[in-house]
Amino acid sequence: MRNQRDAGFGQPWQSSRLLLVIPVALIVLITVADLVTPTDIVLGPLLVIAPALTSWFAGPWVTSGIGALTVMAQGFVGWRHDLLLSRNVLIEMAALAVLSTVVVSFCVVRDRHRRQLARVRTVAEAAQHVLLWPLPTRLGPLQLACLYLAAEEEAEIGGDLYAAARTDSAARVLIGDVRGKGLPAIGEAALLLGAFREATHQHASLPQLAAALERSIARYLTDFEPEDEAGERFVTALLLEIPDDEPVVRITSCGHPAPLLLGPDNRVTVPGLDPAPPLGIGLTDPDDHILGVLPFGPDDTLLLYTDGVTEARNRHGVFYPFAERASQWTKHNPEALLHHIQRDLIAHTGGRLGDDAALIAIRRTLIPRPDHNLGHAIQPHRAPLPLRTTHPCRPPAVC
Repeated sequence: MRNQRDAGFGQPWQSSRLLLVIPVALIVLITVADLVTPTDIVLGPLLVIAPALTSWFAGPWVTSGIGALTVMAQGFVGWRHDLLLSRNVLIEMAALAVLSTVVVSFCVVRDRHRRQLARVRTVAEAAQHVLLWPLPTRLGPLQLACLYLAAEEEAEIGGDLYAAARTDSAARVLIGDVRGKGLPAIGEAALLLGAFREATHQHASLPQLAAALERSIARYLTDFEPEDEAGERFVTALLLEIPDDEPVVRITSCGHPAPLLLGPDNRVTVPGLDPAPPLGIGLTDPDDHILGVLPFGPDDTLLLYTDGVTEARNRHGVFYPFAERASQWTKHNPEALLHHIQRDLIAHTGGRLGDDAALIAIRRTLIPRPDHNLGHAIQPHRAPLPLRTTHPCRPPAVC
C-alpha cells in the first residue's frame, strides 16, 4: 500500500521523458510561428508556457533546462530577424529568464513539501504498525481480517483501535473508539491497547478484564487529562472471548455498538447487548460489566466495527446502510468481506470519511467437539442474549 501512495511523490523517469516531448514541441512550434509571421506580431512571450507546463510533471532541474531552452529560442528568433541586440528582444529574453526562474522556485518548494509529507506518512505508518499490530489471519479455529480507515489522510491513524490475543483455549478480541479523531486521540488508544495486551492474560472473565482496563484509563486521565476537558475523555470498547471448543461467543460491551452476526444463509442478526458506560467513566467493579453469550457456530461471521462506519454519510446526508450492504457478502471469507465493504463505503461517502473507521471480520471455520453445546457455555443464572434478525434486503433498526 505504501508504494501506491508514494507513487505521487516522485514521477517515474520513463513517463517524464515521454511528457518532455510536449514542451519541446511547443518551443519548436512557437519559434517557427514567430519566424514566419511579420515582425510586428510577437509570439516570443508565449514560450513561457513550456517551463510552466514542465513544472507540472518534472522536477526543478528539468524545468530549468526547459526554461533555458525558451530563452535560447527567443534569442534565435531575434538573431534571425537581425534584432538580437535590440532592446525589445533583450527585454523579452530577460522576462523569459525571470519567469522561468519563478517557475523553478515553485518546483523547489513543491518538491520540498512533497518530501516532508512523504516523511510524515512514513512516520505515521510506522506508528500505526507499532500501535495497531496487524491481526493474524488465523487464531485457533478462527479466520480474521481487519481494516482501518483514518479520517485524517495524512495521519493514517486516529482514535479507533483493535487487538487480538490468544489464551489457553480461546481467543480474545478488542475493538474500541476513543472520543475524538486523528493525532490527539492516539495517546488514549496506545494506552488501552497496551493495557489489553497485558491484562487479557491475567483475568479469567471479560467483566474482570473490562474493570482492569477501566482502572488503567482512569490512571491515565488523572495524570494527563486537560482541565478544560475534565470528564469528557472516554473510550467505547467491545470485548469478545471465543472459545475453541464451544459454538458461542462471550461479549462485554463498554458503550460500544453491538457486532453483526452474519450467517451463511445471508441473514444478519444483531445481538441485544446491555452495555455498560464507556471506559473512563469510573466503573472499576467487575459487577458493573455484564457478560453476554450468543451462538457462534461454524461458517458464522462476526463483524465488529466502530461508529465511523455506521455514521458515514453520502453527499445527501444519508447514513451508510451497513447491515443491509453486509448481508450481500455473508458467504465471503473475512478478507474478501472487508474488501467489498471498503469499496462500498468509499463509494458511498465519495472517498471522504467524517470519522475514523475500523472493522474486524471473524469467521469460525472448525466444528466444535460434539460433547459441547450452547447450554454448557451459558453462564449460570444468565439467559442467552436476544437476537434481532435483520432481513437481507432491509436495513437494521439499530445500526
